[in-house]
Amino acid sequence: MVNQSDPGRVRVSSLSISDLCLNSIGFNGSDGGLFLEDSGPRSFVSLIGNQGLCYSESRRRRIGFEVRGGTGGRFLSVTASINGGGNEGFEEGSGETAAESEMQVCRRRVEKVEEEEEKKVLSGGGAALNTTKHLWAGAVAAAVSRTFVAPLERLKLEYIVRGEQRHLLELIKTIAANQGIKGFWKGNFVNILRTAPFKAINFYSYEKYRDHLLKLTGNEEATNLERFVAGAAAGITATVLCIPMDTIRTVMVAPGGEALGGLIGTFGHMIRTEGFFSLYKGLVPSIISMAPSGAVFYGVYDILKSAYLHSPEGRKRLQNMKQGEDLNALDQLELGTVRTLIYGAIAGACAEAATYPFEVVRRQLQMQVRATKMSALATSLKIVDQGGIPALYAGLTPSLLQVLPSAAISYFVYEFMKIVLKVE
Repeated sequence: MVNQSDPGRVRVSSLSISDLCLNSIGFNGSDGGLFLEDSGPRSFVSLIGNQGLCYSESRRRRIGFEVRGGTGGRFLSVTASINGGGNEGFEEGSGETAAESEMQVCRRRVEKVEEEEEKKVLSGGGAALNTTKHLWAGAVAAAVSRTFVAPLERLKLEYIVRGEQRHLLELIKTIAANQGIKGFWKGNFVNILRTAPFKAINFYSYEKYRDHLLKLTGNEEATNLERFVAGAAAGITATVLCIPMDTIRTVMVAPGGEALGGLIGTFGHMIRTEGFFSLYKGLVPSIISMAPSGAVFYGVYDILKSAYLHSPEGRKRLQNMKQGEDLNALDQLELGTVRTLIYGAIAGACAEAATYPFEVVRRQLQMQVRATKMSALATSLKIVDQGGIPALYAGLTPSLLQVLPSAAISYFVYEFMKIVLKVE
């Protein structure tokens, strides 16, 4: 409200931290004052006391802050002035816009301090808990998505590993007749054991690498290059840590794999006959494959997400989310349910199409035994010699049919679980 004895002073009582930077606050004159509740976080008072100045270059105005103690609460003195001094008012018709601009500067500074306070809390035992929740979000996303698309994954492996030449529908009938419906989920448990930690590490690593790059560059938001670099690094990290499970699963579904005795039997057989490092067969082509795959997968999704959130519709959605109360987990998704699914599917399809030949070569390398082991280049040339360039894309159609729902569900469940688990 306006002080009648001094029209240049604006005072708002009972102002909490969430209301501090309301755009409705205007400045018309040389100074004003705000009262803060005692319940307001001390981190904000510390912010005002330590940094004391919000400045907007575009408006050429500044706001100075001073905090004073008192028995009825804390008093925040706010002074707004135009460069060049004097008691001139703001330009006619622009006061509200100028105030909004200044308040946005304040809001960003308050948010920055609050983030720093959260990081201090997380630097202790809370950091380990938050990391665990973050990894669980990725693991659950992988388990749900892989179980849902397991039949398509089985068909893809039939084409890649067994060199299947039959039509897709004929292959489906054969598997159903020989192994029943359960045959389409053959190896799914092992697949989950492989993909759950892989996706957990992948999702977690991407966000950590991206945040670290932001710190190094000092940018407020990641550039497209930083997104691609973080995605590539995340793909490499997850591949190196998780490729043994992928190798075991590939051997299990290969011809003769049924006789090895499941997960433990296959693991023991490989160690006895080929040594420990046989678990890392195909590591180089896997890295060559996963680096661009991770870059495209996370980069494309993040670019699409950023474009939407910066659009008028996206900004309006974020504003409504901030003002809403008692929102459920689905309502708290920044992109919403449908858009999260669509963007995830697009990102997955782009990544799969860009790196599929590497996948074919990697699978072939994992099936080779020591006596007939070939290099990645020699294996690639052999594949092309036997089936031509199309052989490098064998099984791409069922693979895309698998990737579209898998990537969509994976990203949706991941974003959903981060909200449910309250990942910081």
